[in-house]
Amino acid sequence: MDSVQQPANGELPSSQPYVSVSGVQMNYATTVAVKSISMNIARNEFIAILGPSGCGKSTLLHALSGLMAPVAGTIELGGRDVTRDSSKTPPVGYVFQEPRLLPWRTVRQNIEIALTAAGVPQEEWDGRIKRFLKMLRIDQFAERWPLRLSGGQQQRVAIARALAIHPSVVLMDEPFSTLDEVTGRALRKELLAVWEQDQRTVIFVTHSIKEALYFADRIFILSKGPAVLLEEYKVDLPRPRHYDDPQLAAREGEIVRRVMGPWGYE
Repeated sequence: MDSVQQPANGELPSSQPYVSVSGVQMNYATTVAVKSISMNIARNEFIAILGPSGCGKSTLLHALSGLMAPVAGTIELGGRDVTRDSSKTPPVGYVFQEPRLLPWRTVRQNIEIALTAAGVPQEEWDGRIKRFLKMLRIDQFAERWPLRLSGGQQQRVAIARALAIHPSVVLMDEPFSTLDEVTGRALRKELLAVWEQDQRTVIFVTHSIKEALYFADRIFILSKGPAVLLEEYKVDLPRPRHYDDPQLAAREGEIVRRVMGPWGYE
């Protein structure tokens, strides 16, 4: 795939996808995990990747982050072909299922590690850390040790760490799946508020249909593994959305009926 010509201001044309995945296949040894996935994502779009457990969703995120190279197909981020050379990958924020904070470092120090790795000038660290901790309502915990925080607070730190490097794309791998229902709902609401304030391209992996509908502009629905793209579903519900909105429940039922067979539950 030819690289996109960048305009003078460094921005891609609005008609050009910011993330382009074309015919990507991912293998573990001789086992196919992801089979020929293609998708285009616009700048600042909130995308959900939905599929059953073990279908290859996280593997696809590894390819987008540069942690794994596909055995076939191409990936472009911001007009750069990053398929097999992760050094070309623009800054990518990654939020995992667990916070993955170093317990012997404070909240501030955990974020500083990410800023160092991303090559952010040290004079910008304090401003960025304060901004995103405040945005996520945990600025009072900047000097705390992670083990003195609740699970929800730790995950807020992980999100702040991902955003503080000013990533071109934020990858989120089921970040609320280990939290209790009340904490999960609160963090979902806060994540949407942060995304509305600090527009970023977000690719959010989940196996929860309701969660995908709550967050996403579009949902890419994958089959059971090895994953293929079953459908691209446009979520045309207005924002702000509410987790208990009956429209959300109606769409959830509609998607459940459509994926029961392909997911192997009929």
